[in-house]
Amino acid sequence: MMRKKRKRGPIACPCSSPGSRAPTPPPEPRRRPAWTGMGRAAPSCAAAGAEPRRRRLRRGWRSPPLAAVLLLLGLGGLPAGYCQQPAQCRIQKCTTDFVSLTSHLNSAIDGFDSEFCKALRAYAGCTQRTSKACRGNLVYHSAVLGINDLMSQRNCSKDGPTSSTNPEVTHDPCNYHSHSETREHQGGDQSPPTYLFCGLFGDPHLRTFNDHFQTCKVEGAWPLIDNNYLSVQVTNVPVVPGSSATATNKITIIFKSHYECTDQKVYQAVTDDLPAAFVDGSTSGGDGDVKSLHIVEKVSGHHVEMHARYIGTTVYVRQLGRYLTLALRMPKSLAMAYEESQDLQLCVNGCPSSERIDDGQGQVSALMGQMLPRAASAPAWPGYTLETATTQCHEKMPVKDIYFHSCVFDLLTTGDANFTAAAHSAWEDVEALHPRKERWHIFPSSGVGGLRGSSSWSVGLRLMCLILVALL
Repeated sequence: MMRKKRKRGPIACPCSSPGSRAPTPPPEPRRRPAWTGMGRAAPSCAAAGAEPRRRRLRRGWRSPPLAAVLLLLGLGGLPAGYCQQPAQCRIQKCTTDFVSLTSHLNSAIDGFDSEFCKALRAYAGCTQRTSKACRGNLVYHSAVLGINDLMSQRNCSKDGPTSSTNPEVTHDPCNYHSHSETREHQGGDQSPPTYLFCGLFGDPHLRTFNDHFQTCKVEGAWPLIDNNYLSVQVTNVPVVPGSSATATNKITIIFKSHYECTDQKVYQAVTDDLPAAFVDGSTSGGDGDVKSLHIVEKVSGHHVEMHARYIGTTVYVRQLGRYLTLALRMPKSLAMAYEESQDLQLCVNGCPSSERIDDGQGQVSALMGQMLPRAASAPAWPGYTLETATTQCHEKMPVKDIYFHSCVFDLLTTGDANFTAAAHSAWEDVEALHPRKERWHIFPSSGVGGLRGSSSWSVGLRLMCLILVALL
């Protein structure tokens, strides 16, 4: 004889939301039925909580339209009491990738909206691919609604290019720094790229890639840099009649063509003509919103900067008085990429020995006894004595390093006060571009501190000897 089937009470899903949980009846003593038939399956957790979630979505719930909030939703997990998302739902990975693609973007730069929209479309595509696995997942729904809000705010079209959904290996082929980051992610060279600095100013004074400091004659046209990516040539002319001291009145810079990043661009500056454009009239190179090469005018007619993203190089050109100065930072791996026939580069090897006035450390190459009486009595150019030149240079450069002594030398050699500003600006360029702070200061004699302990007579004697060599 068949027994009448016992009615079951409401079933509470242990992982449903607290708000939708039905009261749990008191437990009944378990009684084994006489026979077991095929009953209905117990309601699933997703089905138990689906209706309250649909009601909330119909009421117009919206995710805050901020990528940071999306990240918190994606990484923070579900609130306590909700079902765990299925293992195959990858909304968390989609959100993490989106934040990785946009974390480096700056809303103040050109091309921000374009790159942000690409990342949004990649984010939307990722959510679509995981939509089936994430059905009923609130984090997934919040991400989808947040994407729509952000696209509306940024006027992003749903169709168009997308960023790679694998940011670990994504790189911009026209961004040298991006290449370095990609090598690190791929397990290559883990050390950051090494940069080199070169500067030329004053009479002229040269600071090489090896931080050697020289005072040279080098009259006429000379190559500062000549490698596979960049060429820089300077032309020097005599400063005052009867002196071998020269200064730069012309600079020619050639950014060589580089794959799809830029065509060859030539920049030329001469005294009283410091343009904010290349010789072809353009101010940038490369396609796209973010230029791989561009010129920035800092002070009209007096200071321009060139930024070459594709080779990680920055160049400053200034005019102070009648003459030009140059400062440059470039990755070592590119600066050293040249053929054997290109070995005459002042930034790499310094000035030829026949063109040097000092020994490469700011000191006179020889202190011959017969020169000392003449050096002590040698007149400076009108307007400056050793004392007045020292005072004026010390006002601009309190640290008596090689830039200070170069300033004093230039004032005594030429009588031109603009060389004080040139030495000071050259030092500012070192602070801005030189990669290693511990090497910023160079002192005329070997050892830490250089001339700090020298007497004023010794300093004066060295300067007068240097001037005498320049005048010979």
